[in-house]
Amino acid sequence: MFLAVAYFAVGQAAANRNDAQGAADAAALAAAHDAREQLSDGLLDTLRDPSSWDDLIGGEGFEYGSACAAAQDFAARNNADTTVCDRVYDPDDGFTVTVRNREAVGDTLVPGTESKRSEATATAVLESRCDLEEPEDNGGGNGGDEGEDRDKPPPLELDCDGRDWSIDPDDIDLLPDPDDLFSVRLVD
Repeated sequence: MFLAVAYFAVGQAAANRNDAQGAADAAALAAAHDAREQLSDGLLDTLRDPSSWDDLIGGEGFEYGSACAAAQDFAARNNADTTVCDRVYDPDDGFTVTVRNREAVGDTLVPGTESKRSEATATAVLESRCDLEEPEDNGGGNGGDEGEDRDKPPPLELDCDGRDWSIDPDDIDLLPDPDDLFSVRLVD
């Protein structure tokens, strides 16, 4: 009888730990997805500044606080609280999130487990799918208003996993979706 109760306690603790890991995975992915959305939204803002294109494609330019707020929201949806939300940089940009379950393991025959809450950690990263093709120098145009052509930024030329994008700041017909620019995945 004692062994059956002990196995039940271990199973209950394992289930609580699995819940925490699921919440951590969801929270880390939510943070990375939020950062990806921010970067995609920032694409329009950077089109007129070719010097910022490398930073955008490299994953720079999102608000850390907003991404961690998204992590907390998803942890809460899974009945957990975020205890740590850290940005990671190597080898890829992303977030490491630690969560703690809101519910304890509960009453068992094992002393001290009634107030124990499981913790888990997960890391999700953003990986750029695009390579930036260097803009060509306008060189003053073809006999038109040379000053106007020099001020006009060149189109943003991207190769995203074999799909070419040419984004002209003055004629935006089609923009890549966030998942065209970056993939998001769990690591570890």
